[in-house]
Amino acid sequence: MRLLVDSTVWIDFFGGRRTAQTEKLAQCVQDRDDICCCGFVLAEVWQGIRDEKQFMAVKPRFENLIYLADDRTTFEFGAAIYRELRRKGVTVRNSVDCLISAIVIQQGVNFLENDRDYKLIDRHYPLNRI
Repeated sequence: MRLLVDSTVWIDFFGGRRTAQTEKLAQCVQDRDDICCCGFVLAEVWQGIRDEKQFMAVKPRFENLIYLADDRTTFEFGAAIYRELRRKGVTVRNSVDCLISAIVIQQGVNFLENDRDYKLIDRHYPLNRI
């Protein structure tokens, strides 16, 4: 299974918090699933790390993940998702979540997340959430 993991899950995972999502991530790691990352998730996770020691511990964990690249169409699609939801009266708190959603849809990967914005997006743009 190819799986993009959102920053919300990685942050809980590295923080040692046990949630249904971190348990699923641990199982996927154990099963040697194809765990993916994208630039948006990488930036969000690394921006949240406060000290160098923790950064040096986390950084290598991302080096062997499959990197899902974006291009101009990703940004155009992410913006279209945001605009369409806004037009329907749905407020997405973080527009980056629309860009991550665009990657998920474009790449056809499964998605592991723990953020209410994705639940809203998924109602209009299916995200293969697991």
